[in-house]
Amino acid sequence: METLNELLGGFATAMTWQNLLFAFLGCLLGTIIGVLPGVGPVAGVALLIPLTLNLDPAGSIIMLCAIFYGTQYGGTITSVLLNTPGEASSAITTIDGYAMTKMGRAGAALTLAAVGSFIGGTIATVGLVAAAKPLGEMGLLVGPPEFFALMVVGISLLVALAGKSMVKALISGALGLLISMVGIDPVAGAPRFTFGIDNLMDGVSFVAVIVGVFGLSEILSFRRNEPTPVVHAPGFRQLFPSRTEWRRSAPAMARGTGVGFGLGLIPGMTGSVSSLLSYATEKRFSRFRHELGKGAVEGVAGPETANNAHANAALIPLFTLGIPASPTIAVLMGAFLQQGLTPGPSLFTEHSEIAWAIIASLFIGNVLLLLLNVPLVGLWTSILRVPTPILTAVILVFMVIGAYTINFSVFDVYVMIGFGLLGLALRNLDIPLAPMVLTLVLGPLMERSLRESLEISQGDFTVFTSRPISAVLIGIGLLIICSPLLKLRKPKALMEDPEA
Repeated sequence: METLNELLGGFATAMTWQNLLFAFLGCLLGTIIGVLPGVGPVAGVALLIPLTLNLDPAGSIIMLCAIFYGTQYGGTITSVLLNTPGEASSAITTIDGYAMTKMGRAGAALTLAAVGSFIGGTIATVGLVAAAKPLGEMGLLVGPPEFFALMVVGISLLVALAGKSMVKALISGALGLLISMVGIDPVAGAPRFTFGIDNLMDGVSFVAVIVGVFGLSEILSFRRNEPTPVVHAPGFRQLFPSRTEWRRSAPAMARGTGVGFGLGLIPGMTGSVSSLLSYATEKRFSRFRHELGKGAVEGVAGPETANNAHANAALIPLFTLGIPASPTIAVLMGAFLQQGLTPGPSLFTEHSEIAWAIIASLFIGNVLLLLLNVPLVGLWTSILRVPTPILTAVILVFMVIGAYTINFSVFDVYVMIGFGLLGLALRNLDIPLAPMVLTLVLGPLMERSLRESLEISQGDFTVFTSRPISAVLIGIGLLIICSPLLKLRKPKALMEDPEA
């Protein structure tokens, strides 16, 4: 009952005209970002963080969350109409979505995707409401050693799943940790890694780094000379699925919700994994699995539902334990910290009103997303007719203005440009960017919990192994990091003993 009262209080805050406007703008911008092929949710959220820095904390995070789950649906439009996924988690939708377009059922596919996204996102948000209080209270019992060990597990999972090479993922993670250490040492009070530059005394601007690494490097790596696509938006009457399509989609949406919600809770799992597994589930359990790949509605409804269920479920570890479950959530966590909010158990004790307002806004945002996306398909597709050079120029202007207005400093613009070039170099070397942003966000939190733990134990590192929870968690983290080495040893053993 107490949780329900707090949620109702959150609705009262979220439904003020200012916060409703922020949620609407977030859904609008998120959909536009999702429609633009190649930008993706991580770069999209990073690019738009500067727009929210001067807002109040509740309005800022409400808008950024709306941008986050808005991108999940925006990519569906290009997947269905152009056979080009706007972002990775919509890639699998191209198979049956584009086949439906060729059959003249593009409108029905987009409507089913929007409804599935609404259902998956709403049910996952209900799960967040149910889990927030008990997990938050459990988290309050966790001390600095356990919190440090929890961060180790989170980083280990994301590094292990970030790319094909563990070594490259570790390089990326180490770079993020180094960047996070620039500034004044929190204990000694002495500057470190500042190289005598006064602008670095407060550390490197998180927003400038993220905008550069993800946004500018994405722009610099855009493929040039691409023809402007020819898009035919479905008419209003074509947006309504038939009764048979609704009936066939319902079980796929139910299965997609389960898959997306379950995988969204696991750090390191991305929305693309959920949508792929949802499609595989339809291949196994759907009564119409023989039609998959030929324009089956299950191939659209299942993955798109899983996609949005995953996006909202990934917020549960962030809100309750302070663990970002994906690169986009890590960027979102950085936005929390920029607003003076620390995600995790203390969020519900120190900023309860803001926390519940953000959760309530997720319900409102899912409704707004449904209302925005179905009737306005024609508007979104018209964006794709804008020549790429013009879109690129507009995005670059926003990035420069955003980097400058963080501290009204030209130095931050130079930081953004420098990290944009670094991000481009890392992309060319096939080094994943996700571990860098994760360790950049978690680095200061890990350092604080490490030092607090050593103060408790008077410098004795066995504090992490003598406490059962932290010992188990650190063991899990080490096992995850070392697992690729075990895989490398297995083939060698088989070569030595063919009968093994």
